[in-house]
Amino acid sequence: MNKVILNYILKNFIKTLLIVVAIVFCFGVILNLFEEIEFFKNINTSIIKPLFLTVIFVPSLIIKLLPFIIFVSSMWFMIRIRNNNDLLALKIYGYSNIKIFFILAFTSFILGWMVLTIATPFSSSMVKYYEKTKSQYAKDIDHLVTFNKNGLWIKEPFQAGSRIISAETIEKNLLTNVNIFEFNNDFELKRKIISKSVDIKLNNWILTEVVIFKSKNNIFAKEELSKYEIKSIYNQEKITSLFSNSDTISFIDLSMNYQNLLLNGYNERFLDQSYHSMLSLPFFLFLMTSIAAILTLHTLKKADNLKFIVIGLVFSVLIYYFKDLSMALGKTDRIPLILSVWSPIIALSLFTFIGILQINET
Repeated sequence: MNKVILNYILKNFIKTLLIVVAIVFCFGVILNLFEEIEFFKNINTSIIKPLFLTVIFVPSLIIKLLPFIIFVSSMWFMIRIRNNNDLLALKIYGYSNIKIFFILAFTSFILGWMVLTIATPFSSSMVKYYEKTKSQYAKDIDHLVTFNKNGLWIKEPFQAGSRIISAETIEKNLLTNVNIFEFNNDFELKRKIISKSVDIKLNNWILTEVVIFKSKNNIFAKEELSKYEIKSIYNQEKITSLFSNSDTISFIDLSMNYQNLLLNGYNERFLDQSYHSMLSLPFFLFLMTSIAAILTLHTLKKADNLKFIVIGLVFSVLIYYFKDLSMALGKTDRIPLILSVWSPIIALSLFTFIGILQINET
């Protein structure tokens, strides 16, 4: 009998969760599709392209909203079993509030780890494809930054034409083993600059150990300098910000390829924040289920669903802004960055501990 009851709880909880995910997915597709259509409105392409990009983008949005999806699903499930007297039947068979809570909360906790290890590698790959595809249609294509196995590559316009910059590595504000090719407006190579290292902290780049090959009458003259300066539209902050979309990085990548991501130009603070934000997801799901249980399992009386919808929305908004405020304090160095990620978890844990003691007594 215990196995039958456990299967009933898990089956119906997961079914409720899938329904909520499907609803969020549909809303996400509808809302994002308008944005994609607006982007492609002046581009000769069929409706299939924006629809396809929308479909591959929405899963990453669902993962971001997963704590609130779990919260809504948990409330919906527990209100339903309470209002149709299934909760009373479960108690008759020896399932207390605390036991039901732990079944649902640990299911959410395990689901969080499954999302991190199984879902995020797929969603990050889809977001990478999404961004790569949209960049091909972007009007602002004259200046690009990318990083691959051959190092960092930058294309940017300047007053006399355009330049292509390649660097072996980027470490904080320094590019190493840099080659700069400058072309005129007819795409003719006019100058090549080789530098051992380049300080890109500001828009005025400072090159050291420089060799310049300058074209004059189709003959390249060589000049060696200890230091040289060029002006760029890019600086360290702007370049690293281009590698700051956590949706393109999976939890597996962060766990196993942390050092490689640093070498690829990702900011260390950004990687630490992303890693701990992902790591906190299972705990966040556990706590959101806990809060739903506290709000719904304190009584066996039937209640108006609208009341719980309003309460759920208020709690969701408060938790969202508290989490956002904590992250803002971390990014501005008011509190340690890692603490800013975990402080909402710690605060919710204290609230949950008190609430679970209360529902265990009912």
